[in-house]
Amino acid sequence: MPLNIDFQQILLHLLNFTLLFAGLYFLLYKPVKNFMKKREKYYQDMQESADEMIKHAEDAKSEYEGKLRDVDAEIISRRKTAAEELEKQRRKKIEDAETEAAKIIEDAREEGQAMRDQIISSAKGQITDLVEDIARKALLNEDVSTTFDAFLDAAERGASDGES
Repeated sequence: MPLNIDFQQILLHLLNFTLLFAGLYFLLYKPVKNFMKKREKYYQDMQESADEMIKHAEDAKSEYEGKLRDVDAEIISRRKTAAEELEKQRRKKIEDAETEAAKIIEDAREEGQAMRDQIISSAKGQITDLVEDIARKALLNEDVSTTFDAFLDAAERGASDGES
């Protein structure tokens, strides 16, 4: 053997290296490669899921913003309607109050007129009674001037009683 080369030893080392390479390939490289693929797929799925969730969130956000604009418009519309209704009710209350005030004033006038008529009627009755009383006294007494003075005194007392 020239140069002291043993081909059998080289073939055995080559066989050992091949067996070691095959063993390490099946025991370490392939499982690690599969694990890395699974991990990459897991994170890719998570990224796709997150992107999809972000898209849904943005869609929901734009939908809610549209609804908020619609709600704002509806609120403005309802406020306007409520203000108009409130104004109508206020006008109706004022009209009702004015009608009631006019009725109260008319009732008070009628009551005042009735009281005035009653006072006049009562005063006429009292005057009639006084005149009758004076006429009786005048007929019974010959002194008309005394009776007339009594009448005037009675009238003054009645006037002063009426004033107080």
